[in-house]
Amino acid sequence: MTKEKPSYSEAIAEIEEILVKIEQGDLDVDELTKSVKRVTILLNLCKNKLRKTEDEIGKILDGED
Repeated sequence: MTKEKPSYSEAIAEIEEILVKIEQGDLDVDELTKSVKRVTILLNLCKNKLRKTEDEIGKILDGED
């Protein structure tokens, strides 16, 4: 897990990887806790990117570019 922020696609891919591991029961309790925290961080990152994109598209459509 790098300090650099992943792209939206990278974040989604990492979330999916973690979910597969959780569903398969491949994580012990300590790893599960860290993974859930990581998913929370990634979800917030994705939400923020979507909000920013929505705002930018709205400005473009309103002619405020």
